[in-house]
Amino acid sequence: MLKLVVFDCDGVMFSSREANRVYYNHLLQAFSCPPMDEEELNHVHIHSVNDSIAHIFRIHSHISIDAVNAYRRGLDYSPFLQHMEMEPDLIQFLQIIKPQYNTAISTNRTDTMETILNTFTLRPWFDMVVTAMTAPRPKPAPDGLLMILERFNIRPEETIYIGDSVIDQEHCASVGVDLIAFRNRALQAAYYVQNFISILKLPPFQR
Repeated sequence: MLKLVVFDCDGVMFSSREANRVYYNHLLQAFSCPPMDEEELNHVHIHSVNDSIAHIFRIHSHISIDAVNAYRRGLDYSPFLQHMEMEPDLIQFLQIIKPQYNTAISTNRTDTMETILNTFTLRPWFDMVVTAMTAPRPKPAPDGLLMILERFNIRPEETIYIGDSVIDQEHCASVGVDLIAFRNRALQAAYYVQNFISILKLPPFQR
């Protein structure tokens, strides 16, 4: 019986690809580096900020990663929120499932997650939020999901995860949690959906 629904953030709760493009290009520009190419954008869209910064600055060996991270930590994320678009049926979906299931987020975002939750008034809908900053290791390591399962004393087979990337696929597989692939049929997943409301028709939610 399903007891817990876990969400990824980027590409699931939000269409945030453009926000990531603007944010990481801003970091590159601040250190007089050219903007990302599409491969680099694909990378930063699913990896943690530390991994992403290391990746996009890998060919700029004269730039100190510590200096980039120091600049990032002092950067106000609020202006980048205008480039994030929340899924239109997310709130409706949360309103329907919240009385029945525990809800959590496991994301590779770090200190920007709380700003996003507060700005879009989403914090009350989630019982637990695990980020790359609060988990010992970021996704695809199992740490975030294991922390969530331990908090609620819930087994993997009583849990489902909504994700959109191979990082999410590996995150779930490492723990034995079923994956709902959000707009990505290339993933190995138990279910595939195009929006949140269609999730309600899946077998785990029929009870």
